[in-house]
Amino acid sequence: MVFRICFVCTGNICRSPMAEAIMRDIVTTKGYGSIVSVTSAATGDWHVGERADPRTIAALDAHGHDATRHRARQFDPTWYPELDLVVAFDRGHERILRQWASNDADRSKVQLLMSFDPEASGTMDVPDPYYSDAAMFDTVLLAIERACASLFRQLEPAIRQGVP
Repeated sequence: MVFRICFVCTGNICRSPMAEAIMRDIVTTKGYGSIVSVTSAATGDWHVGERADPRTIAALDAHGHDATRHRARQFDPTWYPELDLVVAFDRGHERILRQWASNDADRSKVQLLMSFDPEASGTMDVPDPYYSDAAMFDTVLLAIERACASLFRQLEPAIRQGVP
């Protein structure tokens, strides 16, 4: 059994590629790379086929992660049956993804990333760094790293037992 996670943001060039690269590194390092599939996508189609934003790639590289092969794509609601968890970065993404779901089981797969981080305070939204500077990309990356580590800690017992 493979546990499948898809991270979804607005354009699939900033936040979701960060989370994809970070979570892929976590599951690979922990030895679960063959049983946990990590992907990412966008709610919109503006950047389909493009690389991750250069600031995303630079921030990830500075923290030891690689997203140079990433190509943006739009989320397809037909993917729901194949996914175990669909992770949104803000309440707008969450609302869109739940609207695209055709049933309650698929809607229940949609969760906000920050809901997994017990240290998160205030809003559950991860800010979009696209219109900001490199420092904001680093700030967002650190929040995503912390939340992904927490998400993995919550998933690991089930993954270890082979129960998606």
